[in-house]
Amino acid sequence: MTLEALDRAAEAVHLRMIGATHEAGRTVVLLGPDGADFWPHFTASPEYADTMPDPLDRWSKRVIGALARTFGGSAAFPSDGPPWPPFTAWALATGACHASPVGLMVHADTGLWLSFRGAVILPGERQLPAPRPAPCDSCAGHPCLAACPAGAMGPDGYDVAACHAWLDQPAGATCLTQGCLVRRACPPGQKYGRLAAQSAFHMKAFHPT
Repeated sequence: MTLEALDRAAEAVHLRMIGATHEAGRTVVLLGPDGADFWPHFTASPEYADTMPDPLDRWSKRVIGALARTFGGSAAFPSDGPPWPPFTAWALATGACHASPVGLMVHADTGLWLSFRGAVILPGERQLPAPRPAPCDSCAGHPCLAACPAGAMGPDGYDVAACHAWLDQPAGATCLTQGCLVRRACPPGQKYGRLAAQSAFHMKAFHPT
């Protein structure tokens, strides 16, 4: 089966192929949410409804695990570990994901909303998609650099303590309910269609209130 067939099967469950790379005679296919349609699909799942911990990780393992079995491969997830699977190295090796001026990885389609729900690892070296250009190379002004009102994320890196301190203030509510202002400032990310409810879910896990 081809990577195009895997991508079509992923789209049926509102995931998308972010990129793929070869490693040790295998093909690693990275999968992430497919825009605005992903969140309603996930929130209609039994994992979201059962009130047990880690619903999105459990959904990802069920759905991506099934895809891997269908295509004769295995699955890996960012939540596995330790040792943790090398998702950052895989992503950069695909030629579709790039380092942004603020240090986060960026993708031409998702912008700074880039995330991975898991990987399907297939035996053999399949034909890979062409590399994607770094959107930052043609971005006018790099608005991400000045987007954080707390100065927690910028060209000098990420100050986690400053970020949490900002989120504790009333002015930080917009980040908690709609997502990080730096990620929201990225032009390709604004076209991606990620819903505020999805961002709020992740921000609650990052910064419980």
